[in-house]
Amino acid sequence: MRRLPVADPGPPDARSASRFLSWLVRRSRMTIVTAIVLAVAWMGCQSLVPAMVGRAIDAAAEERAPALVGWGLALFVAGVAQALTGISRHRYSVYNWLGASFRTVQVTVRQAIRLGSSLPRRLEAGEVVAIGTADITHIGGAVDVASRGTGALLAVTTVTLILLHTSVPLGLVVLIGVPALMLVVSGLIRPLHRRQQAYREQQGRLTGQAADLVTGLRVLRGVGGEAVMVARYRAQSQALRAAGVRTATVESLLEAAQVLLPGTFLVLVTWLGARFAADRQITVGQLVSFYAYAAFLVAPLRQLTESIDKVTRGHVSARRVVKMLKLSRDVPARAAAERPPGELADPESGVRVGTGRLTAIVTEDPADAARIADRLGGYEPGGMLGETPLEELPLAYVRGRILVAENDARLFSGHLRADLDPERGGRLAQALEAAAAQDIVDGLPRGLDSVVAERGRSFSGGQQQRLRLVRALVADPEILILVEPTNAVDAHTEARIAERIRAVRAGRTTLVCTSSPLVLGHTDRVLYLEDGRVVAAGTHHELLDSEPRYARAVLRQERP
Repeated sequence: MRRLPVADPGPPDARSASRFLSWLVRRSRMTIVTAIVLAVAWMGCQSLVPAMVGRAIDAAAEERAPALVGWGLALFVAGVAQALTGISRHRYSVYNWLGASFRTVQVTVRQAIRLGSSLPRRLEAGEVVAIGTADITHIGGAVDVASRGTGALLAVTTVTLILLHTSVPLGLVVLIGVPALMLVVSGLIRPLHRRQQAYREQQGRLTGQAADLVTGLRVLRGVGGEAVMVARYRAQSQALRAAGVRTATVESLLEAAQVLLPGTFLVLVTWLGARFAADRQITVGQLVSFYAYAAFLVAPLRQLTESIDKVTRGHVSARRVVKMLKLSRDVPARAAAERPPGELADPESGVRVGTGRLTAIVTEDPADAARIADRLGGYEPGGMLGETPLEELPLAYVRGRILVAENDARLFSGHLRADLDPERGGRLAQALEAAAAQDIVDGLPRGLDSVVAERGRSFSGGQQQRLRLVRALVADPEILILVEPTNAVDAHTEARIAERIRAVRAGRTTLVCTSSPLVLGHTDRVLYLEDGRVVAAGTHHELLDSEPRYARAVLRQERP
């Protein structure tokens, strides 16, 4: 068996769940065909065994020793073939299941990387988590069940033909009864999957809310909102539990039907066979064969109903994957003939960032500053570099030249040195000094070689903020945009950081979104915005003297 490829190209056309599943099947077509052939052989051997047993019994009853030996050898060969094909089929089925699951992981992770910062705006965290946990399992199961479903269908067909050849009434019972069973089970599967989809959506929303609660727990405790959010989460959790119970009710009916209906079918076929044997319409060996066939049919019938269930589940999950694959970036990347020089600007707000200077923007609403940073960083349309819109420049060029350091960026788990300076550029010591973060490193047991906990949980909010600033300064981009880089540190540390950022970024373009007077006092130029538009510009001290609205914003004064 060949190994799964490390990287796989994404689906060429992901407009529908059916096409996505078809693409997965095409990617593993050789192993799927092999699994189907093995499943057909495996179930075919099983379906012939009862007939051989019946013939052997009839040979023994008629004292035909050579025939008895022949049928015994045939049974031995069928048993060996069944064992070998069954083992091989299972291995290929597992391979197909893993292949489909991990190819889904590959394309979704690649899509997440391509979307970048657009992903949180387009899809909730709970949806992404659910795709990576439950959905890939269902999609893998849908691809895997193809072999077993095909084998089960062939087995039922073979048994029907054998029974029709031996007894037309018994063959007709199987021929009519199997589709009837499928119709009953299919009628239960449809409402089951409707409830499963509703449950899945509620679960995704609750997972996202849980992630938000964990992230903002300190803030909630600080403002006294912990009890309110816990009560809200508890209520939604109970609603999810009720939806789970409703889903389980239908699922239990389906499981019961998968046992009851084939069992009833088994009793009917056995009863009819016994009546025919009593009337001497069939032999004792044929009666044994009929009973064995009736017992044997339970397995392929359950596999057929399971196939319908898994294919439906896989189709529902594939729809959610396709929904993610259809998402596009906020700013489409296009190639540009040239890489133009010029100032970074946001025409919508009137912000222009002077080249080689330290500029600050102060907004009445902090959300306006975040939106401007997104546009200037090329994460949303509207930013300009010189006379060229950022969305018309190659994405790699924009990312290599402009860095937006947001306040909600995460620290990665692993060694601190690798987190702060992954490329070992030699600027780490200077960045630690500029961000006043050397004391954090000195307090760790192994310094820069210490292991950072997931999301930097072992650091306080102020320490995380300073380490994020270190990482941004180490990158040393041509244009650096800092969003509230010091709002979680004390005033003394903030003053040191403001002074040192000016020194370390001398000659480079830097934009700071802040309302801190300690930082604003070290900037070259300050832009004050109201309602998302620049209404005043100048130095910090000039604006304090000439613009009362600016003074109220930065000095935290009450409106008259």
